[in-house]
Amino acid sequence: MSVLQPLSTDRPRKIAVIAHLRHAVAEPFMGGMEAHCDLLVRTLVAQGHAVTLFASGDSAGDLPVHAISPTAYEAELPWAHWRGTDRLDRWLSEAYARAWAAVRGGGFDIVHNNSLFAPLHDWARRDGVAMLTSLHVPPFAMLRQAIARNRVPWLQLTVPSAGQLPAWAGVHDEGIRVAHNGVDLGKWRFGAAGNGRAIWFGRITPNKGTVVALRAASAAGIALDLVGPIECSDYFAEVSPLLGETHRYLGHLSGGDLVERVRAASVMLCTPMWDEPFGLVAAEAMACGVPVAALDRGALGEVIGDCGVLAADEAGLPAAIARALAISREACRARIEARFAADAMARRYVAAYADAVAGVPASSIERTRALLA
Repeated sequence: MSVLQPLSTDRPRKIAVIAHLRHAVAEPFMGGMEAHCDLLVRTLVAQGHAVTLFASGDSAGDLPVHAISPTAYEAELPWAHWRGTDRLDRWLSEAYARAWAAVRGGGFDIVHNNSLFAPLHDWARRDGVAMLTSLHVPPFAMLRQAIARNRVPWLQLTVPSAGQLPAWAGVHDEGIRVAHNGVDLGKWRFGAAGNGRAIWFGRITPNKGTVVALRAASAAGIALDLVGPIECSDYFAEVSPLLGETHRYLGHLSGGDLVERVRAASVMLCTPMWDEPFGLVAAEAMACGVPVAALDRGALGEVIGDCGVLAADEAGLPAAIARALAISREACRARIEARFAADAMARRYVAAYADAVAGVPASSIERTRALLA
């Protein structure tokens, strides 16, 4: 009979990582959630853990994927048209039910939940399954309610920045850890000098403020390279008239092509129109030595520190760009190495895994032992 051992913080673990299903976990990443999930899995594997990624079947082929849907739902049921519908809700429920059935029969030590699917909290409590949930977004109604009704010690929570903690006040006032997102320092390599141009990269959609970045670059007298997927075609119709010989749209780049464009830039513009929970693009740019000029929204001040300049609004961005250009590129890289390395991110999560497993009731452990016998 296989006997479960207590989960320590220094031995390999069997980990189920459950992904968000809107997009594939594959290059070119559609956004920070996909990039974070990819890096999380790869880092845990490199540290010696046995990891299974429950994601769509069109995710990267070199990841340890257990496909719970053939493709991400954006390919079949685009969010812009199907959000809030019974059909998309059924699609998600069926996919995550397949994931949970495999989790329950898989003998995992811990589930790391990177999805936004609220019922997973109910299922983990019901079945006594240790689970850590990374809360990548502020609380929306269904997720808020699921967390509030499932306050048990084997369900642990993290947020990507201290600035996100107040958002959960009254929902879960204790026990939420801050676990900053990580950056792959081997991929996002340091560039010693910039080319005199600015860069903006991310999803081209209203809440990322692409138009604001273009206008600010024009006002500052600096050329801007724009990189990323066009998530909202109507919004891109506002972006395109601002492009030309000075400001260029380079498309949706992936891997080394994106890194080379970023590390060549002299300054990165970050222009969220919402309270950014972390701001991974800013951290990636700083890893390349690129200072950041950003709108002061959400966690950006926490991420960039003195390696960027914050502006209260669009009117202040041109001056922020000018000041950011004077920041040491070496200091930018050093800040990311000290605070946001991928290995450190994984270690923070591993500590939370141990606490989740320690909180599992004995009756649930006995049921799991019986399943593995």
